[in-house]
Amino acid sequence: QVQLVESGGGLVHAGGSLRLSCAASGRTFSSYDMGWFRQAPGKEREFVSAITWSNSTYYTDSVKGRFTISRDNAKNTVYLQMNTLKPEDTAVYYCAADTYYSGSYYYVRSYDYWGQGTQVTVSS
Repeated sequence: QVQLVESGGGLVHAGGSLRLSCAASGRTFSSYDMGWFRQAPGKEREFVSAITWSNSTYYTDSVKGRFTISRDNAKNTVYLQMNTLKPEDTAVYYCAADTYYSGSYYYVRSYDYWGQGTQVTVSS
């Protein structure tokens, strides 16, 4: 069983920055692939970024160059640094763990554990 707890969301003006954190339980965090997804009102949950157990990283096109995913295995934590935020980044952001090495980082169905989400609101 893996528990994920996100933090770091909030309200920020366009052009600002936030850093999301996701603290995970479990002794084998370093072996998990981790992802960040987001869901805006009335929309489906969508992929934002992922980092594999070997530190390969992936991003959706709309955040490339603005967001950076990283992990600290000693702290069982994955981060999402978000810079140059835009109003269209407004959503609930979810952290997720893929403990079965699906290799399909972009899909919701690939992840078997999810956090409760943290709200990010970017005002124009």
